[in-house]
Amino acid sequence: MPENVFDAIVVGSGISGGWAAKELTEKGLKVLMLERGRDVKHVKDYVNANKAPWEFPHRGGRTQQMVKDYPVLKRDYPLNETNLDFWASDKDCPYTEVKRFDWFRGYQVGGRSLMWGRQSYRLGDLDFEANAKDGIAVDWPIRYKDLAPWYDHVERHAGISGNRDGIFQLPDGQFLPPMDLNCVEKDVAARIKTHYKGSRLMTIGRVANLTVAHKGRTQCQYRNKCWLGCPFGAYFSTQSSTLPAAEATGNLTLRPFSIVKEVIYDKDTKKAKGVVVVDTESNKTYEYFAKVIFLNASAFNSTWVLMNSATDIWPEGLGSSSGELGHNVMDHHLRAGAGGTVEGYEDKYYFGRRANGVYIPRFRNINGDKRDYIRGFGYQGAASREGWSRNVAELGIGADLKDALSEPGEWTMGIGGFGEILPYHENRIFLDKTVKDKWGLPVLSMDAEIKENEKKMRKDMVADAVEMLEAAGIKNVKGNDGDYGIGMGIHEMGTARMGRDAKTSVLNEHNQVWDCKNVFVTDGACMTSAACQNPSLTYMALTARAADFAVSELKKGNL
Repeated sequence: MPENVFDAIVVGSGISGGWAAKELTEKGLKVLMLERGRDVKHVKDYVNANKAPWEFPHRGGRTQQMVKDYPVLKRDYPLNETNLDFWASDKDCPYTEVKRFDWFRGYQVGGRSLMWGRQSYRLGDLDFEANAKDGIAVDWPIRYKDLAPWYDHVERHAGISGNRDGIFQLPDGQFLPPMDLNCVEKDVAARIKTHYKGSRLMTIGRVANLTVAHKGRTQCQYRNKCWLGCPFGAYFSTQSSTLPAAEATGNLTLRPFSIVKEVIYDKDTKKAKGVVVVDTESNKTYEYFAKVIFLNASAFNSTWVLMNSATDIWPEGLGSSSGELGHNVMDHHLRAGAGGTVEGYEDKYYFGRRANGVYIPRFRNINGDKRDYIRGFGYQGAASREGWSRNVAELGIGADLKDALSEPGEWTMGIGGFGEILPYHENRIFLDKTVKDKWGLPVLSMDAEIKENEKKMRKDMVADAVEMLEAAGIKNVKGNDGDYGIGMGIHEMGTARMGRDAKTSVLNEHNQVWDCKNVFVTDGACMTSAACQNPSLTYMALTARAADFAVSELKKGNL
């Protein structure tokens, strides 16, 4: 086989790209995985993973130069000196905004699997049936039963710790033992359960952190430094889990520093035959060929590749015949919730720095509840004691301050909502050919916003949080509705949605591009609706399912 010919090409090496590479190589295919950023070697390249706060020049903060160099990243917490190398450069990789959109990206081998929040929840039929029930957008072409065995499959390999709670709106999975709630969380959870007669649940987060050794990886050390890279392999990432599995087959070739510029489309066969790659170090262009192509470059970048492909046939790009390519941008809206102080636990503390928190599953617009908006939200949060960085106003200097800071501060507890954003056709991305990136390629422009449904939901996200915390005995409870900008959830979804009809969707029920059946898209771009759960586990399951289908179709000669 020539050096530039493979059975399959996977574009992107993040959560879904890693899964595509693992599944395809384990089924015997020779796979080329292309990553636009640098290589990051497991353990060796986690250069800050074992540093203490005082070993960073600015104690982990941000400098004025960083603020200047990262005008988008500075809008939220990702801009700091502890893992800046894991975030894409705003200067080299710009985008334009018709409306504000906070796009926080990770361009390296592993992508954002190195710094994701690791919360891992299944979608259920409540979510897969929602569009059809509400008459919104288009119906999902699959139901929970179609994805359930693939959720099982990916959970068993990735290692998800969590509690089996037995509630229909959050299906249980194949879990490792759950992490513990701390003493305050246990009491608050019990009070919420009693007050709401079991209709609301506070449980431990279902998280891709190991609680026991699993598949050659060590359990979580409770350091809460996950986003610096975990030298123990205790959380799921491409580097700790799917990449080693793919490499073990001997069927994987990894090429970093490779931007996929376009898919090469063959008019005669009506199939893709390869991709064009720009080498980011030399600026030279290369072509690679394969029978199957998986686009896993992250939601918007996979759509960018499609928009830039086969424009001589479809002016708006490969997969655009429905008029839906680039449309239906979604995220999860957040920064709305409540917090307060907790009395009576001054003699209590907790073990380590748990890399997880509590989760309150959706309770609105289900079980007979009816609001003036559709869909719902869940909450994430935690109880903890304030540390040395708190402000002790009356002890501003000297020995008394030192003594005060050597003791833990007061207990606090907060919860923040994650709400569903509906798939509005007018929320879109498109190519802005007037602006080019470092490599002379056109950039994306963002034109999306939250609307009345989300704004009404946010009022409940605050009010319900206040009510629950007060019912649980929390003191000084204050609600908050912060400065949320769409994209800030870092859960960008949509723009190449799945559907039942080629006239109204980009992908079919197997994640194939309707217009080009040997191109698959299984990252966030494929989402038909957002639900309110963190989406990464669903990308994993969809990817494994699509890879199984692709190999089956290859063997039958259909691709």
